[in-house]
Amino acid sequence: MRAFCEREHIFRVNIVLSAVKTAIEKVAVPILDVDLVTAGINWRLESDQAPSLRMCLPIPIATLHTNFKEALQDALLRSGISGLNIIFETDISATRIQTHVPAINGVKNLLAVASGKGGVGKSTIAVNLALALVREGATVGLLDADVYGPSQPLMLGLKSDDKPETKGNYLVPKSVMGLQMMSMGLLANENTPMVWRGPMVSGALQQLLMQTLWRDLDYLIVDMPPGTGDAQLTLSQKVPVDGAIVVTTPQEIALLDARKGIEMFRKVMVPLLGLVENMSQHTCSGCGRVEPIFGANGGHKLASDYEVPLLAQLPLDRAIREQTDQGCPPVLCDPEGSIAQLYLEMARNVAASLWKLSQQTATTVPNIKILDD
Repeated sequence: MRAFCEREHIFRVNIVLSAVKTAIEKVAVPILDVDLVTAGINWRLESDQAPSLRMCLPIPIATLHTNFKEALQDALLRSGISGLNIIFETDISATRIQTHVPAINGVKNLLAVASGKGGVGKSTIAVNLALALVREGATVGLLDADVYGPSQPLMLGLKSDDKPETKGNYLVPKSVMGLQMMSMGLLANENTPMVWRGPMVSGALQQLLMQTLWRDLDYLIVDMPPGTGDAQLTLSQKVPVDGAIVVTTPQEIALLDARKGIEMFRKVMVPLLGLVENMSQHTCSGCGRVEPIFGANGGHKLASDYEVPLLAQLPLDRAIREQTDQGCPPVLCDPEGSIAQLYLEMARNVAASLWKLSQQTATTVPNIKILDD
């Protein structure tokens, strides 16, 4: 009798498992544009308390969970399954595109935010990207690699006396706004210029990367100095960069320099995740008229020329400048505002672009488990 009951239980579990698999094959993961099975999502059924379906997502999309959960529940209901508590977890894998250089301890994925020229808003993009990824459920670090002009401490509201602690020969990153952050601006007097030659800059960058105690980061966002000089070459040759994001404005002079940045990353074999067009348009606060002050469609054309995604088009808006100067970037200062939503969408696009890149070099096999206590 006991053996019969066990077989009956296994039979019922297999029916549920088959129905769940059928359901999730019909539900696309937001941003990835593939179904849950094709995406290689790890999932399991649990019954230790309430019957649950636990899913590990490969990109952080916390702000989309509600809509995603509703779509999944509808698909389950159509397959005859109801009453399952759906639990989403973020489980981001290390990409490791560049295997010829050693990994950085405590860092799964390193993303460089770069620009061909200064003044296009690269640092503002970097800090809001990092904060948006945190809000979406990732563990994130931010390295301010602009040795000559570090700006991240100001953007994150840190003071000149907010020096990092040390542990042996290592620096302990500052914990601020959910980020682990390190910057030369935390180590030097804010009024003292760095009058250094190229090799000194390269050495300082390597130390900031390698001798900081990063802790279990899903992403380390590196805010690069503008241009294609020593810092960029050091990063590409000495550090496993998993992807680069190039920031530009729509104007021709910025696009010309952005092309140089793209070509530089291509020559050193760093994958380009996509472009961000900043200051793409301005809305007059008085009359509401929308104007492309720096030109129109420049980012679209450049992305099309290089066959890479246009990750975001962000406005020229006084609120971005004011909030960032006050040490409270828009993602935190006005998290439900329209500008913050654009940054969140950008962050999801960046994570999705990196995930898609990882699928080109590895085959993901879904791991399905049933836990029945």
